[in-house]
This record gives sequence, structure tokens and C-alpha cells, in this order.
Amino acid sequence: MGQGEKILGEKRRSLLLQWLKESEKPLTGSDLSRRTNVSRQVIVQDISLLKARNEPIIATSQGYIMFSTDHKDMKHEQVIACKHSPIDTKKELYTIVDHGGTVKDVTVEHPLYGHLTASLFVGNRLEADQFLAKLSTTNASLLSELTSGVHLHTIEANSKPQLEAVIDALKEQGLLLEQD
Repeated sequence: MGQGEKILGEKRRSLLLQWLKESEKPLTGSDLSRRTNVSRQVIVQDISLLKARNEPIIATSQGYIMFSTDHKDMKHEQVIACKHSPIDTKKELYTIVDHGGTVKDVTVEHPLYGHLTASLFVGNRLEADQFLAKLSTTNASLLSELTSGVHLHTIEANSKPQLEAVIDALKEQGLLLEQD
């Protein structure tokens, strides 16, 4: 492919799928747009078209990934209820990843829209730091700010004891929503 040559339509979407399936890390829209010589907006539209065809693509704060349903990689997961201020977000993420967990998503119960969920897939301190840096540079608000700090996370770990260790550590840090 020559410099500046655009990859068009179905060929481009086919390549996007191939690259996402082959990649072990998220691919950003900017990276995909450079590879195909189209704008990032075209990539966003392509991803929307692929998702409409039921391709299991997830947009995370680190980029796009393919959701794997491969049973050999089965993990243990649990939804947990948390409550804390935005300043404790780093402590929450570090606590989870330091105990072997991955934060798959965050959900809040919005009074108008109902459940709002965003994919995170933060599984180590580097990914936590990247998420926090993006939060800082975009001046975006955390979903939990819409609900006075109350939010849900789907947490996954390699084993049930590891998942329980994550939950115990969050409890010790005072980051879980207390039951009355």
C-alpha cells in the first residue's frame, strides 16, 4: 500500500476486524485511522457498523478490543457496589488491580436514563494510570459523580479466592457501599 492510499469500505472493515482479533491490547481509533489512511471519524463509523453486525467489539478508554467468549479463558466475575469520592478513584483502581482483579466496567443508575454502563477493562497499574491521565486531560466527569459516588463495577479475576481478596481489600479501604 502506498503512502496516503485510503483503504476503502468493506476491505477496511475486514482489516479492522482482523487487526482487532490479532491484537492482545486495545487499538486506538487514531492508530486504526493511520493504518487505513482515513479519518478517525470514519473509523468510529466503521466500528459502529461492525457492532451493528453483532461483532463483539468493545470501546474502552484505552481503545477498541474484541470481546472474547473463549471458554478456556473463563474468569470469575462479580458485580460490586462502591461508593467514594472522585479523589479515591486511583485508590479504588489500584486496590483492584493490585489484588489481581480487572475492572471490566462501571455502571450507575441515572434517574432519567436508567442504567448507564461504560467499558473500562483496567487490569494493571499502567492501564489505571492511563485511565486517570485521560480523565485529567479531558476534564471529563466520572459517571459516579452523577450519583453522589455510588456506582457498580463488574470485577473479574482468575479464581474465586482472588476475586474474594479483591472484595476484601476494597472493604478494608472503605470503598464499598455499606448496607444499612
